[in-house]
Amino acid sequence: MDDLRGIPGTPVFQGEQAKKGYALNKMCFSFNDAANRKAFEADEDGYMARYGLSKEQCEAIKSRQVLNLIAAGGNVYYLAKFAGIFGLSVQDIGAQQTGMSLDAFKEHLAAQGR
Repeated sequence: MDDLRGIPGTPVFQGEQAKKGYALNKMCFSFNDAANRKAFEADEDGYMARYGLSKEQCEAIKSRQVLNLIAAGGNVYYLAKFAGIFGLSVQDIGAQQTGMSLDAFKEHLAAQGR
């Protein structure tokens, strides 16, 4: 697994990242409940404090940028729950990760199946 760390732009979600992102991922998992999504929307700072997010994680949440969230220990499966609050799909997340527009990313995905 050590050789995976050398792939540029590819953070590996292993034990260290899991520990780092525990609070962030736990908070994102809470968004399965509509009441929690509403509570977050009403008071983002208070909601993040409730889960004990680090300064880096809070800044990443506020940036709405997936790569920042991943760097802060976020796991894409939990981050998708966060993105859903803002009407973002997994394809929107993929577009952000690759630096492509949504349409370009969809075309790229379609080309992979050809």
